[in-house]
Amino acid sequence: MTVRLHNTLTRKVEEFVPREGRTVHLFVCGPTVYDFSHLGHAKTYVQLDVLARTLRANEYDVFYLQNITDIDDKIIARAHEQNINWQDLRTTFEDEYIKDMQSLNNTSVTEYARATDYIPDIIRQVNTLVDKGHAYKIEGDGIYFEISTFPDYGKLSGRTEVKKDDARTRIDDSDNKRGWNDFCLWKFSKPGEPVWDAPFGEGRPGWHIEDTAITEHIFGPQYDIHGGAVDLIFPHHEAEITQMESASGKVPFVRTWVHTGFLTIEGEKMAKSVGNFYTIREVIEKGYEPIAIRLFMLQSHYRSSINFTFENLDSAKNRLTNWRNIAALRHQTHDRLRDDDEKDTDEKTISLYATSQALTEALSDDLDTPAALAIIDDAFSRLGSAHLEDIHQHALQELLETIDETLGLNLLVSTPDVSDEVKRLILERQQARDKSDWKLSDKLRDEIQKSGVTIRDTASGPIWEYI
Repeated sequence: MTVRLHNTLTRKVEEFVPREGRTVHLFVCGPTVYDFSHLGHAKTYVQLDVLARTLRANEYDVFYLQNITDIDDKIIARAHEQNINWQDLRTTFEDEYIKDMQSLNNTSVTEYARATDYIPDIIRQVNTLVDKGHAYKIEGDGIYFEISTFPDYGKLSGRTEVKKDDARTRIDDSDNKRGWNDFCLWKFSKPGEPVWDAPFGEGRPGWHIEDTAITEHIFGPQYDIHGGAVDLIFPHHEAEITQMESASGKVPFVRTWVHTGFLTIEGEKMAKSVGNFYTIREVIEKGYEPIAIRLFMLQSHYRSSINFTFENLDSAKNRLTNWRNIAALRHQTHDRLRDDDEKDTDEKTISLYATSQALTEALSDDLDTPAALAIIDDAFSRLGSAHLEDIHQHALQELLETIDETLGLNLLVSTPDVSDEVKRLILERQQARDKSDWKLSDKLRDEIQKSGVTIRDTASGPIWEYI
């Protein structure tokens, strides 16, 4: 199956073709670990987790690399504020980040790479840029890349100026820079700051150089896909292209660039620097399970913005609950068809197997998750109104496996807080309601309540709650 992706570099949706056969090298900018991750992070990492899953579902061998920025001005400042060692701070929030990603079922990453584990690679890359005449030294400040030495600067973003939603706090300020958008490759350390020896002066890496040093070490000077949030296009990803292509002389540095839209609150980008954010942990503590958060992020296309409200999150929670009730059917259906050769003789089975194919096709077309979820809604609507004996267990199982494999929604995992038997009763009650059999509906409600669960009927389907 052909995978098509929107490439920021070419500004169009195009067929994805790896550099080497079926091997895909995918890199995504990871977090700066000085605080808990917020919902904006969840959006990017959930949606790019689906990218890796979709590629693997299409039988690509994916190496998904994500960096951890574990040395940075923000880390140093936060450690100073809290009067703790910067290494203790970064280790704490690196661990918390991994926990949050695991809770959201973001399990596609092959390797996490700490910036501080690649200091020798960073120093070599800075040396190369100095030797080639692309970088200069500002005494008492650091080593800077001179933008005027790279004629293609701006080819990713289509511009060279800063705009409102760029990661402007990560633009290096210095009165002695030769160009206003020259950026720091190596920062000379101030007293009390972390320091590493380097031939051009003791210090620590700049923000942009860590990514290219890490990817060059693991992938080489060129690779397949680079992902991240849209605010990183300029200046961060522009800087990555600038320094890597200048150092290696090989073009393009990355073949396909994939960027996710913002998560907003009341129309404003969610960001720690603005203060209008919820951490992933805070939302979970309000009683929302992580997979509901994951589904909320997938209800919009990855390149679109999502406006967060708890009402919208409730809608995703209701949708997930309804789907889980349907998924419980796999324990109740009859495995009538055991020979794969018989698939073509069973119209219901053909329809269900075709749904798995349609789901993968939707995701392969620029990760169209809204279309994929609509396909699931349609299939589950038909399943929910079907007689149990008419549902083929193997076909249902395959559909659920496809959903979990590509979207990571864990529909095959029984929730620990409601049994499959209760799910079956909830589904049978919904079927009775659809047929206006209110007597049976009330009887089933009573049976469900004996298990300590009550039912709330909504437009999105029945929602169970503890009594």
